[in-house]
Amino acid sequence: MSKTLLAEWLDRLERQHPFEIDLGLERVAKVWGRLQLEGYRQPLRPPVTISVAGTNGKGSCVAAMEAVLLAHGVSVGAFTSPHFLRYNERIRVAGHPVDDALIIKAFECIDQVRGSISLSYFEYGTLAALWIFADQSVKVRLLEVGLGGRLDAVNIIDADVSVITSIALDHQQWLGETVAEIAKEKLGIARAHRPLVWGERAVSLDFQKLIGGTMAEPQVLGRDYDAQLTGESATISVGTVLGRTEVPDITGDLTLVESRAMALQALAVADIPLDVGRCQRAINTLSMLGRFQRTTFRGIPVILDVAHNPAAAKLLSDRLSGLGGSFLAVASVLQDKDWAGIVASLATQITRWHLAKIASEARAADAHSLLQVVYNEGLAGISYEHISDAFLSAIDQAVEGESVVVLGSFHTVADVLKVMDSGEHVG
Repeated sequence: MSKTLLAEWLDRLERQHPFEIDLGLERVAKVWGRLQLEGYRQPLRPPVTISVAGTNGKGSCVAAMEAVLLAHGVSVGAFTSPHFLRYNERIRVAGHPVDDALIIKAFECIDQVRGSISLSYFEYGTLAALWIFADQSVKVRLLEVGLGGRLDAVNIIDADVSVITSIALDHQQWLGETVAEIAKEKLGIARAHRPLVWGERAVSLDFQKLIGGTMAEPQVLGRDYDAQLTGESATISVGTVLGRTEVPDITGDLTLVESRAMALQALAVADIPLDVGRCQRAINTLSMLGRFQRTTFRGIPVILDVAHNPAAAKLLSDRLSGLGGSFLAVASVLQDKDWAGIVASLATQITRWHLAKIASEARAADAHSLLQVVYNEGLAGISYEHISDAFLSAIDQAVEGESVVVLGSFHTVADVLKVMDSGEHVG
């Protein structure tokens, strides 16, 4: 099958459902049931499933678990979203994106059984990932929630272990106006009497009540597992009823190391045996596209980060402060994002903002409105027609000691990655 055929499928899926986001489990669960009845290849023993929700850090958590499992020789499938350059990035088996032909085969099987049921683009992708993981007989499934948790398509699967990476304000029009309302939606992936890994040290009384309502078995950072900095390295401590395991000499800042600890704890409570040396190597060599990704372009340091809400922007600001030097930003966001909060979180680090509208996204914020917010903060900035123009201009203007930071959305980072990969204009 050619890439063109997959592209045609994806174009069709984007157009055939009336809503880009359509939360609810009834339709997708019904089609999943039909797929199972049709006798698609099912393993004799169901795979261990770990589902991951959270405002920030979901993809990083999945990537860390995937790397550790691969280091232990475990057959693993990972489903994440969105993608940067190719749709295939969303569905990985044994650490590699699956090929076009397998995705198309999954889409065809879904289409054959769905009848008159309309599915969204994300729901098709979720079902395709589950079908492929069954077809490939993976032993562990890592499923990243797309939006929220309770009504997300991923939640048709009862996870053996659920992970909540973080809770902050984002997607309020879908999930609620308060962090408590958002937490309730994300905790919808938890299952009674099964482990729930909580990725934050602070557990407010409201959160304690919500967690208790799930009847899950909470694993809390700082209590059941931990990460401690010791000079330039850190030690992760994970534990189960079988005892505790110390994984020393982990590199990275505390927030990053805590994220890795969360991933290891999820694997530990899933009863997956962990070897300290393999965990160390997997975690210390892990790198991800668009997550504080450091590279260079035309001799200028570039940092790519998909931070798209104030909480993620604050974390990015903290990491930038540890690097020294000064920073130019290339940014664009969707209309529903708290752009003022993002700018305020980065105000002490960014000296000039280079802004553009995301051409490929109907919900993109206008560059001139983004620029006005920057001006309101008393900061310098300029708007461009295309993200590629903004990036290349920032590269041209950067002087010695300055780095270019790309942020605001997966779309923004993806467009810059295309420029860096080919040098071509991206509209």
